Amino acid sequence: MKHIYCISGFGADERVFSKLNFDNNNVSFVQWLDPVKNESIEMYAARMSEKVIDEDPILIGLSFGGIIAIEISKIIRISKIILISSVKTFHEIPLWMRVSGKLSLDKIFPLKTFSIIEPIENYNLGIETEEELQLVKEYRRNVSQQYSDWAIHQIINWKNEFIPKNIFHIHGGNDHIFPIKNIHADYIIPDGGHFMLMNRAEKLNAVLAGILK
Repeated sequence: MKHIYCISGFGADERVFSKLNFDNNNVSFVQWLDPVKNESIEMYAARMSEKVIDEDPILIGLSFGGIIAIEISKIIRISKIILISSVKTFHEIPLWMRVSGKLSLDKIFPLKTFSIIEPIENYNLGIETEEELQLVKEYRRNVSQQYSDWAIHQIINWKNEFIPKNIFHIHGGNDHIFPIKNIHADYIIPDGGHFMLMNRAEKLNAVLAGILK
């Protein structure tokens, strides 16, 4: 039996992993912490790593959770890292995000979700079902502005070039958040979007089963 720790995407929780099949492995879900003022991503990852109590675990990181998983792997020994709809280095982050970070646009124009742009956000996320829509709406209601501002700043300013050993990258060919053209993935779900772990779970589980063997 393997020890698996899952880190969800931006502002999300363990429900996004509800359709994944982890076989009979021991699975824990690492909850997001409230960031401390001016906290670096390295310091934040160190606090998150304290929740990983088993030796040589497998980390599964979704989107921003994948970025945190890589940062945690710099601190503790990891057996495997599985990225889903995420990025390994800053080179895989879209150019517009990197430019936004360089120009500090997130400080000038802090992100706030308005109902008028939610359909665009849903499209970019690859939302397809009412269940997914309601889940995302709940995440929007519950995420704090402090966490949101901090997380966005970390994503667009991430400078990582370190790629851990035993990393497996699963990505969707139709991902609008992190477009596949920038990604060097090990496994591609051709019709998968950013939310494919829910609406392409059968295909994702087939890949996951092979990695977890």
